Amino acid sequence: MSTFFIKILQEAAALGWIDWTVTVTALVYVVLAARQNVWCWVWGIVSCSLWAYASFFFYNLWLDALLQIFYVVMGFVGIYRWMGRKGDGVTSSQITENQGLPITKLTLQQHFFIIIGGSLIALLFGYFFDIYTPAAATYLDAFVTIFSVITTFMLVQKKLDNWLYWVVIDAASVYLFGSRGAYLFAFIMIIYTIIAANAFLQWRKEWHSLA
Repeated sequence: MSTFFIKILQEAAALGWIDWTVTVTALVYVVLAARQNVWCWVWGIVSCSLWAYASFFFYNLWLDALLQIFYVVMGFVGIYRWMGRKGDGVTSSQITENQGLPITKLTLQQHFFIIIGGSLIALLFGYFFDIYTPAAATYLDAFVTIFSVITTFMLVQKKLDNWLYWVVIDAASVYLFGSRGAYLFAFIMIIYTIIAANAFLQWRKEWHSLA
C-alpha cells in the first residue's frame, strides 16, 4: 500500500497541465453530481475531453478513450435533462436547485436485462479489441466501458440505482488504471467509489422522502 501511494506522489509530481486539469475537474464533477447540481455536467465535459486524450495517447486504453468521448456528449444531454425542458413548468429557482427531474428507481426486471445484456456486449467488445487491436486489458476495459455507458444513461435520468453500479465500476477501474501504471487515475477511482457510495445514501434518503 505504501508503494502505491509513493507511486501516486511520483506521478503527481510529474503531471502536466492536462493531468492536473483532468484530476481537479473530475473530482468537482462527481461531487456536484452527488449533490444533484446541474453544473456537474459542465465540469464533466471539460474533464472527459482531456481524459480521452490521456487514455488514448498515454495509457493505450482505446475503449476508455471512446468512453470519455461518449461522456462529453452525454454531458450536454445531462444539462438538458436535469435543467428541465421548456414547457415543463420548471421555475428558475428550481433549475438552480436542480429540481427539474425527480429521482426514480429501476425495477428488478430492468436490473436483470441491464446486467445480462451489458455482460454479453462487454464480452463481444473485449474479444474484438483483444483480437484486432493492440489495446491493453481489453476484457476489463470493455466491461468498465459498457457498464459506464449504461450507468451514465441512468444518471442522466436520475435513477437512484446508478450509484450502486458506479460503486462496482469505479472499484474495477481502480485495478484497471493501476495495472496500466496510471496510479493517480486509480487513486481518483478510489475517491469516486467512496463518493458514489455516499451519493447513493443521500439520493435514497431523498427518494424515500418523495415516495
